Amino acid sequence: MSDEKKPQFSIQRIYVKDVSFESPNSPSIFKDWAKAAPDLAVDLNTQHNHLEEEFWEASITIKATVKSNDQVAFMCEVQQAGIFTLQNIPEKEINQLLETIAIEAIYPFAREVISDLVTKAGFPQLLLAPINFDAFYKEKLKQQQK
Repeated sequence: MSDEKKPQFSIQRIYVKDVSFESPNSPSIFKDWAKAAPDLAVDLNTQHNHLEEEFWEASITIKATVKSNDQVAFMCEVQQAGIFTLQNIPEKEINQLLETIAIEAIYPFAREVISDLVTKAGFPQLLLAPINFDAFYKEKLKQQQK
């Protein structure tokens, strides 16, 4: 066996850090919902920070706003986070790992929280599409370089 230490990445914990749901036009928004053509806008943000030693936190904030006939049906915001252990990983690879693999691990939990909140508020289920976080990370880097 080699004395070289192998890179290790593991999930310690996944948790909801913040959640908010508003339906400012309820109950009147439900009146014509069956005939409505809802408009969905999704804003997504990721971040990470070093906690201590080999522990890192990565989080994703998703804000979904649905409008119907120019009225806000609902706004839902979820910040889902995770604590990850990174050992023997080159410093130059840490950002990419946290912004891709770590976020991919916590995104399904955020999707589930949003879907549950929306349904419990009386609206049809909202299923957010899967995201290619490698492409998202590359786009984020391009934006930061501008």
